[in-house]
Amino acid sequence: MRAYILVKAKPGTTENILKVIKGLKGINIILADSVYGRFDAVVVIEAQDLKALSEMVYKMIGGHPDILHTETLITLF
Repeated sequence: MRAYILVKAKPGTTENILKVIKGLKGINIILADSVYGRFDAVVVIEAQDLKALSEMVYKMIGGHPDILHTETLITLF
């Protein structure tokens, strides 16, 4: 199971957020990049099931005060 997490961040904090996310243990991060457009970053993660995916997303997002909003897009492969 793969998820694309679109991240909206406080101005000037995107690179710091990505650095923190890339350093998290126990999360299978495929990609974490800054982007232009409505969102500031895209993070792609993989998990075995929806429960593990939810735990990863909450661990990533819940612990970072500079993340304002996210949208999670889940795909099955």
